[in-house]
Amino acid sequence: MSSYPTPAGPAAGPRAARRRLVRELLLVAGLFTVYKAGRLLSTDRADEALRNAARIWDAERALHLPGEGAVQRLLLHGDALVTTANTYYAGVHFPATALFLIWLYVRRPAHYLWARRVLAGLTGAALVLHLAFPLAPPRLLGAARLIDTAQVYGPSVYRAAPAEDTLANQFAAMPSLHFGWALMLALGMIAATSSRWRPLWLLHPLLTLLVIVGTANHYWLDAVVAAALLGAALLFVPRPRAGDDPGRGPGPDPEAGSETGSGTPVRGLPRPRSTVVAVGAGR
Repeated sequence: MSSYPTPAGPAAGPRAARRRLVRELLLVAGLFTVYKAGRLLSTDRADEALRNAARIWDAERALHLPGEGAVQRLLLHGDALVTTANTYYAGVHFPATALFLIWLYVRRPAHYLWARRVLAGLTGAALVLHLAFPLAPPRLLGAARLIDTAQVYGPSVYRAAPAEDTLANQFAAMPSLHFGWALMLALGMIAATSSRWRPLWLLHPLLTLLVIVGTANHYWLDAVVAAALLGAALLFVPRPRAGDDPGRGPGPDPEAGSETGSGTPVRGLPRPRSTVVAVGAGR
């Protein structure tokens, strides 16, 4: 028996399916509300966040990581390019993750439960780190000498002064959930689909990484820590088995091997004799 119950199976009827859908929506909304409320607990720790930012900046230089400014200079070659990057940062993160979960819920229920649990684990761990280690992004660190591209070119999801921002915590740079969620989206789609082109989903986290760094919203290490936390969540949450989602897998459709007039035998079984031979043998 599968360890992943189907959240939207037709066998239980439409009423049960609606109840499950409402329950899932309330659960996801509740988790998101708790996360947003928890993040706001560290909004008044500006001095500590800036000290931590200086430590991260020095650590990256000690590790000889490429400067975030190199990516930003590429974006600043044209107003359209940097505006597109800002729009991607502001407008893709939540809608892409929501569409990912909705598609899994409808088409790959077992993979949906797996992805939801992994994302919940990743986000919970991120909240703990946000509270324990407030971190100002590079756009707020003077030593980085980077431009706040969202404020200069738009659009921006943050207020210019972090203390005036009552809807977002600007001192929650590490880990980057923009990158962590994007990477889980790519891995989830690769796991839940069978197309030979599915590795192209990795372009989403790659593009997200360039955007969050180039817009000076995150350090390289923010993405590194997010990937490490995601890896830990993937280790703890068991992945669905091949049979948990009937529509998943590179193998043939279970109904394709049945005798429907095509005459195609099931591999591993003897070819059945024709009707004429069978009748003749019975005489």
